[in-house]
Amino acid sequence: MTPARHPEHAAENLCTAGAELYGRALREGHVSSAQAEAAPCLVDLGLLHPAVTNLSRLEPVAPAVALHRLLRTAEERIADERRREQLLAEAFEPFMRIDGGTETPATPALAVLSGTARINRAITDAMVVATREILCVQPNVHYSDKRGETAQAVAMDRDQALLDRGGRIRTLYQHTQRHIPLVYARYERLSGDVEARTLDEVTDRLIVIDRTVAFIPADADRDLALEVRHPALVDFLATAFDRLWRLATPMHPQSVRQPTLNGVTPRQRAIAALLVEGHTDAVIADRLGMNIRTARVHIAKLAATLGSDSRAQLGYLIGQSGILKQDH
Repeated sequence: MTPARHPEHAAENLCTAGAELYGRALREGHVSSAQAEAAPCLVDLGLLHPAVTNLSRLEPVAPAVALHRLLRTAEERIADERRREQLLAEAFEPFMRIDGGTETPATPALAVLSGTARINRAITDAMVVATREILCVQPNVHYSDKRGETAQAVAMDRDQALLDRGGRIRTLYQHTQRHIPLVYARYERLSGDVEARTLDEVTDRLIVIDRTVAFIPADADRDLALEVRHPALVDFLATAFDRLWRLATPMHPQSVRQPTLNGVTPRQRAIAALLVEGHTDAVIADRLGMNIRTARVHIAKLAATLGSDSRAQLGYLIGQSGILKQDH
């Protein structure tokens, strides 16, 4: 029986067999040619190559080297698309001068974008012509998953291009994002007028470009987005960002730590504020961008600090302690 043909795919959609074999090769230093037959994509994508000393073995290319090469290929593809755009513009320029009485439709004030690729392409297209600033709210994004890492890689080049044109970037994160390595790696790589601040709670994801276009999620899974070009709506979103920015704690380029007051940490004060509003542990964890176990640990420490024996008593003691008034 003829074995099934291995499906073609790109590196960002690495098959299960390929991912497992590449991981094994990285851990063990090599795999055999026979083992690689289950995932020929690894050789095709340049993730495995024959060992110099033993041609029956395949050695892995270091992930950092492979990622750099793939990103460079993506950059070259983008450059090719830009050249194609120029050729199309030149080809259609004579027709644009012909007045056939056809009205040119105005750019819609609101447009629904479907799919991660389409959303990223629209953001990239808007940033290509941006010259002033990007305002961005990044809620609790799980950078450990593939979508988060891919989004991070795509954003780096277009952000740096704006900075190179003299633009600036302002980003708001939740406080929990301060401890994510990829967030810090982003600011180590970017060069230019970049600032980041944090809040206990932020809005859902928001990107405002040159205060002329904004992008916001249109569903919980982030597979749909709204492209907003209505001046009043974009101005409203930019103003909301500015007000949150003034309330936020600096994280980059200079980090400021919030003080612990009377043995109560800033995180515990944020939890206390939600506790007195009557929220459950699950809601508190979600709003503050942490897992429920971490939230419960903080609640237990807060109760111990205030000498509480029950949830009801804890709410009363929070009110009596005055710890929430210290935030104002």
